[in-house]
Amino acid sequence: MSGAAEDPAARRRRLPEPAPFGDAWVRYQAARLLFIVASQVQGIAVAWQVFEDTHQPLGLGFVGLAQFLPMFALSLVTGKVADTLDRRKILLVCHAIVALAAAIFLLSNTVLHLSHGRMTLTYGVLAMLGTARAFGGPAGQSLSATLVPKEQLAKAIAWSSSAWQLAMIAGPMVGGLLVSVGRGPNLAYGTALLALLVSIALMAGVRTPPRAAEPTKERGIGTLFAGIRYVAHNKVVLGAISLDLFAVLLGGATALLPFFAGELDVGPWGYGVLRSAPSVGAAICAALVGRFPIVTGAGRKMFACVFLFGLATIAFGASRWFFVSLVALFVTGAADMISVVVRQTLVQMSTPDAMRGRVSAVNQVFIGASNELGEFESGVTAAWLGPRIATMVGGVGTCVVVAVWVLLFPKLYRADKLDGT
Repeated sequence: MSGAAEDPAARRRRLPEPAPFGDAWVRYQAARLLFIVASQVQGIAVAWQVFEDTHQPLGLGFVGLAQFLPMFALSLVTGKVADTLDRRKILLVCHAIVALAAAIFLLSNTVLHLSHGRMTLTYGVLAMLGTARAFGGPAGQSLSATLVPKEQLAKAIAWSSSAWQLAMIAGPMVGGLLVSVGRGPNLAYGTALLALLVSIALMAGVRTPPRAAEPTKERGIGTLFAGIRYVAHNKVVLGAISLDLFAVLLGGATALLPFFAGELDVGPWGYGVLRSAPSVGAAICAALVGRFPIVTGAGRKMFACVFLFGLATIAFGASRWFFVSLVALFVTGAADMISVVVRQTLVQMSTPDAMRGRVSAVNQVFIGASNELGEFESGVTAAWLGPRIATMVGGVGTCVVVAVWVLLFPKLYRADKLDGT
């Protein structure tokens, strides 16, 4: 070995490049990615099991309702908890609850061999999952925003959304494949449980920055309603999250995909592919936004994409061909991603850290209402009208909502940049 001093520049060239947003952010995103994949695998298994047990649209609708009710009931408390307690520890507890749910589903099918009362147990465990999501959502959104410098927040949100969509692609496809290969949900439940345990280990290693105490005039129960008041008075934020609420509430067809998979004769694996298609479109769109951020015309672009979401939903409801259905779902995901990036950036950049949890909790109620409550709405309308007509009517409703929201929230429509200006 030579005794000559090594050139510092050569040494630096051999060192690994630092993570673009910091090691803590990367570790957090890895834990989050694995958690979402496992949750989606578990969700696919649950939905297919409920479909096989009931063959009723309303049965699938109750899957969403069971998860939404605790999220709605606890929204005020969970936001305050996220602003008061260690957000990383909150997430660790929530991940552990989701892992426990996977273990319960697996044991009920393998060790206990439940038949009578299995639907009651299923909906009860789903309510437990909804409770975990109620606490984990505000904590996760608030923690993520503290792990990167403010000037990198918009780009970090875009890349985080892209990673989330990649997980949403992989999760349903893996879940559908495992249900198909395992000829039932048990293999999917076991795989989800193992992945969730790894995500817990990753989350435990995240090092969070110290929380800066910020003064607030709110005291007592008033602090619980601070997030609601903030959203109500900020018309741009209110318009953005309510547009997403009603657009997805009416236009979402996720809960009915098992029925479409059955009509298209593609089985559980095809169901997983259909479930992944919106996320494929969203992931590609998120990657493009991360590479080419929205600089101007944010409001107009968001409204145009939500309108496109409604049109694609109509096309999906009318389709009788698997490929056309995939393309329509792909477009819904790509169009919806613009709304996600605009909405999340507006909310995070304009909210002080001391109340991010409470504002995130309000945002989560809107998102949960559009997704889980939207699944219940889809199940009810499908029971009345049939899955296809219900989906097309929902798509038309989304287009109508866009037109109405342009009139109700002109400032949002005219928003030029993602800081709401």
